[in-house]
Amino acid sequence: MAPATRQLKRLTSRLRLGLFSRSFLLLAALMLVSLGAWLQVFFSMEEGPRATQMAQRVTTAVSITRSALIYAPTSVRPALLLDLATKESLRVQPRDTADVLEPLPESNYWHHVATEIRDRLGNATKVMWSVNHMPGIWVSFDINKDQYWLVFDREQLGLTAGVEWFGWGATALLLALIGAAISVRFVNRPLAQLAKVAQQVARGETPSPLPEKGPLEIRDMNIAFNRMARDLRQTEADREIMLAGISHDLRTPLARMRLEIEMSSVGEEARQAIDEDLAQIDHSIGQLMEYARPAGAVPEQGIDVSTVLGDLYERERSHTESLGGFLTASIEPGLYARINANDLKRIVSNLIENARRYGRTPAEDRSYIRLSVQEEGNILAIEVSDQGAGIAEADIQRLLRPFSRGESARTGVSGAGLGLAIVERLLGQVGGQLKLLPRPGGGLVARIELPKFRIRNFQLDSQS
Repeated sequence: MAPATRQLKRLTSRLRLGLFSRSFLLLAALMLVSLGAWLQVFFSMEEGPRATQMAQRVTTAVSITRSALIYAPTSVRPALLLDLATKESLRVQPRDTADVLEPLPESNYWHHVATEIRDRLGNATKVMWSVNHMPGIWVSFDINKDQYWLVFDREQLGLTAGVEWFGWGATALLLALIGAAISVRFVNRPLAQLAKVAQQVARGETPSPLPEKGPLEIRDMNIAFNRMARDLRQTEADREIMLAGISHDLRTPLARMRLEIEMSSVGEEARQAIDEDLAQIDHSIGQLMEYARPAGAVPEQGIDVSTVLGDLYERERSHTESLGGFLTASIEPGLYARINANDLKRIVSNLIENARRYGRTPAEDRSYIRLSVQEEGNILAIEVSDQGAGIAEADIQRLLRPFSRGESARTGVSGAGLGLAIVERLLGQVGGQLKLLPRPGGGLVARIELPKFRIRNFQLDSQS
């Protein structure tokens, strides 16, 4: 039974079945094994008593028939034999030495029956499977010097038919499987509800409250989860209030400092240096606020990625050109994905900003950025490439962590190190992925992969 259980576990892992299916299949397998063992034990225990009972029935019938024939007048014997054959299904045939005999089948049951009959009627009694090719259970007896056969139907003495047992076993198994399905669903339903609301929490949504009733363990778990969800919502609200206050309290004095510097009599070079420092502080505050801002709710249907990024490209191109860089784009039309439009803009804007700041060419100190959006099988590939110094492969995983920055070869400009962390966090909400790849000819390619949404399937579903 252990190898069968291991094979069942390997099969369910390959099929990627859910908890309900795994539990149901495991219970079904255990019930099949249990039913098979129970039938084997039942047949073994039934065989001996039934063989004894059938042998006793045969010997009683032989004794009664023999006595009836002995004491019945000769003229009445034909009517008596006919009455036995029609009412009792007992046929009396004369026995001859030339009869063609077929022995009983080789089985424990029939061997037991024959042994019991001989013990009761004498060792000379013959028990045959057929005589002269006529089926039945043939038992010999004699009256004075005359020898006879008493013929029984096989169905009367045999074990219960296999078809009948199969029907009863199938009915019992079906009822057991229905009960198992109900039991597993009863246990699995609270877990399925918990998994659903946990996914809502993972997507940044406000989860539906779990029912605080049922078995003690489930009730305690739901109460604890509801309390945790309420604490998370309160923490989120407190964080938003705190961040808004920090942003106001920091940026207000920065603006006042910038105004005072403009009105002061410091030199132009010192004023420009101070202004750049203040701009860098403001940028770092903006990145911190961006990282702390929660992701938007994932829409039920796909958004037009091509249109959203087309609008973003027009805005970012003018900004890039104002800073002395160049931004080009290649966007395939009619591409859809399930992602919040504002989150998508935040993701691509961060990548373009990184390319503008850190992807300048070593020779010209200019940023040459290219945005491409295309369909590749079941995914949408969004790539932002630059022609800068690139990133060493060993540093890629480190740069995806918050507050990590690259080496001075790429990061001549300082920053908070949150741009890529923001991108990866927002992509995690929608099943997306960020890859940093070397660009042929030098530079870096930031590649985003999003699951494609088929708008036609949604339209068909909504129409139906």
